[in-house]
Amino acid sequence: MKIFVLLPRIPYPLEKGDKLRAFNQIKQLAKNNEVVLCALNDKNIDEQKAFQALQPYCSSINFIKLSKPRILFGMVSAFLKGLPMQCGYFYNRKAAKKVDALIEKHQPDILYGQLVRVAEYIRHKNIPKAIDYQDVFSYGMKRRRDIASWITRPVFNMEYQRLCRYEAKVFDEFDVKTIISKPDRDLIPHPKKDEILIIPNGVDHEFFKPQQQEKRYDIVFTGNMSYAPNVNAVDYLANEILPLVWKQVPEAKMYIAGATPDPKVRKAASDRIIISGWLDDIRDAYAQSRVFIAPMRIGTGLQNKLLEAMSMGLPAITTPLANASLGAKPDEEILIGSNAEELARHIITLLTNTDKASQIAQAGFDFTNRVYDWGKTTEKLEASMSSLF
Repeated sequence: MKIFVLLPRIPYPLEKGDKLRAFNQIKQLAKNNEVVLCALNDKNIDEQKAFQALQPYCSSINFIKLSKPRILFGMVSAFLKGLPMQCGYFYNRKAAKKVDALIEKHQPDILYGQLVRVAEYIRHKNIPKAIDYQDVFSYGMKRRRDIASWITRPVFNMEYQRLCRYEAKVFDEFDVKTIISKPDRDLIPHPKKDEILIIPNGVDHEFFKPQQQEKRYDIVFTGNMSYAPNVNAVDYLANEILPLVWKQVPEAKMYIAGATPDPKVRKAASDRIIISGWLDDIRDAYAQSRVFIAPMRIGTGLQNKLLEAMSMGLPAITTPLANASLGAKPDEEILIGSNAEELARHIITLLTNTDKASQIAQAGFDFTNRVYDWGKTTEKLEASMSSLF
């Protein structure tokens, strides 16, 4: 098949979950298919490095720059049309003409869009189409609304309502629908949501494997640190969880590793909370730490950070929200905490009980290697596309 892949962001560097998913799916799909890539770009990144990373897998690579004036105009237009602001952010007519021209030039067999953010570009095309919901944006927005200030809550509520309608609307316009997990699928507001194919993420086990390095930190949390759910998690750690840990393990050091830390994240820095910012190799953060925690309270989808940490042999702790998508066995392959007290107690246990930490680490390692593989998950996606012909 010739697959035209449309993305809201250039899938490199791999500092965000949607980029990681797109890059690895492209890599796998390219083994048996021709991939034509079209990626929107709203950031100042090194396009040459991205091109070099993607070139082995794509017959054509096309980046479309989204200027700030056109982004603003698109958001205003979306507001007036009743569309989600996220769709307006990524859509404009000038970019649409370029996408249309590329589709006309390459004559693909199927269109594959990642996230509803790009659906406006391809939803009306008379070509077989697939859409990757990936996460349920509407429910993620609902969670953000529920913890927002009274000033911003109406804005989040409006976006939540619009995303609900839009996620249901585009369902009927695509031949193949995919999503990252069953809990996410269950939240899609459509009566035929069971038709959505579950395509989990994977992890590169050859890259993310146990390493022997000096342990400089006791606890680590990783991710894009400008992403709202991660910012919220850092606040939770710094103000509610770690103070409880320090009562029993006062010397415990926390490492917050990830790109573009939000001011709220930087504010958490102290002699016991180290904020790294961008790392050239995120594996160092895992390898130099004893325990991984992802105390997620908002957001949806599978947390790649958990897969990476467990694949590198770290004992992991998370919340019921994050494990609902991951599917690890509580108290065997991972430790689950529903509140700050439970999460702090798990951290203390893993830092003071080496046998328990080793048992959880090994079981988590076995679990991720058994269940999460990019090749196997992308085979399901490819088969669903092939079934259309």
